[in-house]
Amino acid sequence: MKPVLFISDLHLDTSRPEIVRLFLAFLQQRATQAEALYILGDFFEAWIGDDAVQDDHPVIAALRAFTATGVPLYVMRGNRDFLLGERFEQLTGAQLLPDPTVITLGDEPVLLMHGDSLCIDDAEYQQFRAMVHNPEWQAIFLSKSIDERMEIARQARQESTARNSQLMEARESIMDVNQGAVEQAMRDHAVRRLIHGHTHRPAVHQLTVDDQPATRIVLGDWYDQGSVLEYRDGRYELQDIPQG
Repeated sequence: MKPVLFISDLHLDTSRPEIVRLFLAFLQQRATQAEALYILGDFFEAWIGDDAVQDDHPVIAALRAFTATGVPLYVMRGNRDFLLGERFEQLTGAQLLPDPTVITLGDEPVLLMHGDSLCIDDAEYQQFRAMVHNPEWQAIFLSKSIDERMEIARQARQESTARNSQLMEARESIMDVNQGAVEQAMRDHAVRRLIHGHTHRPAVHQLTVDDQPATRIVLGDWYDQGSVLEYRDGRYELQDIPQG
């Protein structure tokens, strides 16, 4: 059986060309041998609208070449690229997934999420998330020029970096998922397995939901190396992808 691959939090950006190269190599080699590839959010460091990207962008072109091989590509929006839209799908051949989504692996339903909606202890972030997911806010933002949107995104990244540093020093746990939110999400979707990213804390967590064993798998980020979850023949394995 071919593997099903899951990745997230690549934060692709021209300022980190080594990670872009690592992803392109992964896409052109290992991913072409997969049954399907799922990218669960924050694929890009920032996405200010489909109209701001060129058709010949190297990552876009690589995704288009990848889907042309016949391997399905599914992409979930994250908190950095929540404005991915129909033109992105048309340019790449990818299918955008709603967050959350339930798929079937083997005979088991599996819940896929980006993961930021589970971090409910961070009330300030959840307010921001609700704002930027509001269609009216998005329409106003997209009505601005590309240069204006780039500047807004740049400022937002700076503020986010500064705030995350403060939270790490004060109370690191506030940036992680809330256990009750995890259990409720799994209960709502009648699953016993959840796969998500966002927190950059790759791990496999065993828990109990309604007196039944359950598993939460957290995908790693692509800052210092690559990270992939492989599903094959009923087994899940988190793996690192070293650079060079």
